[in-house]
Formats: sequence, structure tokens, C-alpha cells
Amino acid sequence: MKFSELKTMGREELEKKMEDLKLELMKDYAQISAGTPPKNPGMIKERKKTIARIKSLLQSEETTSKK
Repeated sequence: MKFSELKTMGREELEKKMEDLKLELMKDYAQISAGTPPKNPGMIKERKKTIARIKSLLQSEETTSKK
């Protein structure tokens, strides 16, 4: 997802999205460890990037609310 799309989401939505992405990533890693190639290897990289974007957005919201 794009950062601009994530900005419009609420905190609860972001946390739920991050949980879903982590679950999908875990399934992909389980598939790889089982010896089968993932259906779309590029999605692993994209999911990791989206999780990082969500974390940075949540962190920036947290620091701005403390000021």
C-alpha cells in the first residue's frame, strides 16, 4: 500500500492491517520452509515494506501526540 493510503486510515485500522500482513508473511515463510516456492515472491518484499510504513506512521503519530 502507498503511504498516502495508510495516512487516511485510523489507528485501529492500521493495527489490524499490520496484524493481517504479519500473518500473511508468516504463511509465506512457512511455505518457503516447507520447500515449496511462493506463488508471488515479490509480495513478501511488498508486505515487509508495508509493515515498516505502518510502524513508522504509528510511531510518528505517537511522538506528535506527546508534544
